[in-house]
Amino acid sequence: MAITILGIESSCDDTSAAVIQDGYLLSNLLASQEVHRQYGGVIPELASRAHQQNIVPVVSQALSQAGVSMDDIDAIAFTVGPGLLGSLIVGTSFAKGLSLSSGKPLVEVNHLQGHILSHFIKQHGKDNRCPAFPFLSLLVSGGHTQIVKVTDFYSFEIIGHTIDDAVGEAFDKCSKMMGLGYPGGPIVDRLAQTGDPERFSFAKPHVPGLDFSFSGIKTSLLYFLRDRLKEDPDFIEKNKEDICASFQKALIDILMSKLIKAVKETGIKEIALGGGVSANSGLRNAVTEAGKKRGWNTYLPEFRFTTDNAAMIAICGYYKYMAGDRAPLSIAPVSRARDFEI
Repeated sequence: MAITILGIESSCDDTSAAVIQDGYLLSNLLASQEVHRQYGGVIPELASRAHQQNIVPVVSQALSQAGVSMDDIDAIAFTVGPGLLGSLIVGTSFAKGLSLSSGKPLVEVNHLQGHILSHFIKQHGKDNRCPAFPFLSLLVSGGHTQIVKVTDFYSFEIIGHTIDDAVGEAFDKCSKMMGLGYPGGPIVDRLAQTGDPERFSFAKPHVPGLDFSFSGIKTSLLYFLRDRLKEDPDFIEKNKEDICASFQKALIDILMSKLIKAVKETGIKEIALGGGVSANSGLRNAVTEAGKKRGWNTYLPEFRFTTDNAAMIAICGYYKYMAGDRAPLSIAPVSRARDFEI
């Protein structure tokens, strides 16, 4: 008998619902919140209010598009964290209410594990290539930068992480310093594609082991722009493509040096990208080329699965449900990643 999972994602500013049946994606709906663009970042209170407005129609449309009703659903998977607490409360509370009204069990999902397991989302008519266990996941986003050793669907070990800021936050700060707009990552990536990545250099951190640091390189960019603008007030406008290309290359160099080291230390050559920054064209190219050169099997997520989405929550929930994992109605959302045992 088919196992059908409804997934609900509300960790930040995107309200999403998806339906997975026996590992195959039937629907994946998402409502984005444009209101944050004018503020240059996500405003938590506005995000939670928008989730309240969006969650009912998004879930309803996801069920309709999948051609199922709540009677067909075996379990409700939802993001329990990490993320913005107000946003998580909306999704968690809705999932609990839906569970009570339908009698369907709950399955809580760690948002980060969802990103990692997004490679296992199957789609009808597609190749559905996915990593073999064990594999290394380079998890990169606005809030997290980690190298995770994944042994199976339930075993995750963080072997490297940022000691300060996330790489996605560094991309956003670069855009903000240059007055390019929000969200910064895609803007920097777009401009970098026509720039010279070798023209400028930025200070790179020396962090032992497999850990990352991105606070120093942001400071390096800040002082670089300050000094150049003193010489020429139009420096950014005249050189924005080269600045973005050079800064992006520096960030990617940091990521790749640690990933290469992790492969050498573990001997694992199954490499998967995950998280919002995995949509970056420079990083995708770097991982692909490194894989060809070093004999890795590399896995890049579809662009629609790089951002926060309920499909990844549903697929993670599917495997947890199959393992007998259930969440009590008393479960509460958790905002911080360090409160999880990944």
